[in-house]
Amino acid sequence: MPAYAVAILSETHLNNEIRAYLERIDSTLQPYAGQFIIHGGPYISLEGEPTADLIVIQFPDMEHASRWYDSPAYQAIKPLRTASSDGIVFLVRGVPTDHRAMDILA
Repeated sequence: MPAYAVAILSETHLNNEIRAYLERIDSTLQPYAGQFIIHGGPYISLEGEPTADLIVIQFPDMEHASRWYDSPAYQAIKPLRTASSDGIVFLVRGVPTDHRAMDILA
């Protein structure tokens, strides 16, 4: 089942550190089959106005996602992001293709 690394960044400074982070992150994803599926806007507002950038990276499963985040390669560049942005980052499991909304009540 897929898993996702999600970042909701309320502020990002486009400085040399974040540029270095962006230049290096793709190579940290490759060994764990990670791929960007959402990387910011543009947004079409339907209810309210977005106040943060949404980034979602898909992995084959939670093990791959966790191993990527904990990897020496990612940990080496993580300070470049944390020094240049504010927000939250988390890992979350996806749901099976046959998932229905009521399944969460079971």
